[in-house]
Amino acid sequence: QTLSKLTWDNAALVAPVTADELKVKTGSVLTVEVGGVKLDLPVYVLPGQAAGSIGIALGYGRTAAGHVGGLAAQLIPSVGVNAYPLLTGSSHVLTGAKATATGRTYPLSTTQDHHAIDKVGLEEISGRIGELVREGSLTEFESDPAFAQHRVHHPPLVSLWKEPSHDGRAWGMSIDLSRCMGCNACMVACQSENNVPVVGKEQIGNGREMHWLRIDRYFSGDVNQPEIVTQPVTCQHCENAPCEQVCPVAATVHSPEGLNDMAYNRCVGTRYCANNCPYKVRRFNFFDYNQKYEAANTELSRMLMNPEVTVRERGVMEKCTYCVQRIQNVKITAKNEERAVRDGEVVTACQQACPANAITFGDLNDTTSKVAALHANPRAYAMLGELNVQPRTRYLARIRNPHPWLAKADSHGHGHDAGHGPEAGHAAPGAAKAPAHAS
Repeated sequence: QTLSKLTWDNAALVAPVTADELKVKTGSVLTVEVGGVKLDLPVYVLPGQAAGSIGIALGYGRTAAGHVGGLAAQLIPSVGVNAYPLLTGSSHVLTGAKATATGRTYPLSTTQDHHAIDKVGLEEISGRIGELVREGSLTEFESDPAFAQHRVHHPPLVSLWKEPSHDGRAWGMSIDLSRCMGCNACMVACQSENNVPVVGKEQIGNGREMHWLRIDRYFSGDVNQPEIVTQPVTCQHCENAPCEQVCPVAATVHSPEGLNDMAYNRCVGTRYCANNCPYKVRRFNFFDYNQKYEAANTELSRMLMNPEVTVRERGVMEKCTYCVQRIQNVKITAKNEERAVRDGEVVTACQQACPANAITFGDLNDTTSKVAALHANPRAYAMLGELNVQPRTRYLARIRNPHPWLAKADSHGHGHDAGHGPEAGHAAPGAAKAPAHAS
């Protein structure tokens, strides 16, 4: 489920070669039979799935999960399909399964192709993946530790106006791609911390997810035996922020400490900032998702929300704030104790939840801070830094060191689509056998 980028439903995950044999594609309904038990499931074509196997997630198809997950007593349909009837014993690995295409289709909501826009935009994304997620072998790193910084060549970057300076604190973040394993813990933590609403399957299908942090997942190489890399993407808090340059009401502005802040009560919902954001990390409230918390006698429901974070209303833009509420709490504590903020004292929600310690946050103006050292690391690079947006977040390029038997031909080209979904046939020129990208 993590690699598929599916939301709301479980599916029959099959490899591209298996999909070809069964003559199905993403969204086709498949009848899976094991030991005389039959189950109808939608197909999701997933590169890297073992050929001849079908992966099915458990825990779906609940009938008493409430008004969101499913409530049979009130005729509210279940989310996904209950796959437990297939388990006749203690093992979760079953053999002898039969799969038959039904000819029916079922809509799946996935964030895979969000922001692709059209074929031209899709191919452009595919062609730039090697610039967004930079990785290399251990041999390449040993010969040139700063190899990631040389992947993109551009003329000298010159701003059109005088750039602001931040002589006090300058908050920044570092994300180590060699550590990130795409578990999505950071995304869940961000949603919980910042009162990010759940929008439902229909709105996900319309490309209207509200997550402030997403995990981009890319495949490269053979579509049936691909290499996989994941990349957390959130607001980069650009020094030269393109969103600020187009906002007509100064709703998105820089703080004295360099944060790209949002003044929700100024926002009039033009969405110019989202159009001008190269990272596509700003979210617009199309609906009043939090209206139920504004009604009378909802004290218990309100306890679901973090009281230190504003609950946004319909018609405004929102995005990552580097957990500014946590920054302020630490600053207040330090002021009361008449001392300076210590390095590592501010911990963002995504950083706290990351089991691999891939995320580091701190003051870039503190030359002794860990985040400043990571920004100075030869592996560090700014995603889309060639646009002169000067992001405050830096990524550390991923280093691969596979066993020689598992090593593959070096290729920085990454494809976008698996060739079986709604965007089939839009692979990147030069990508090996059209692998897939998801956001």
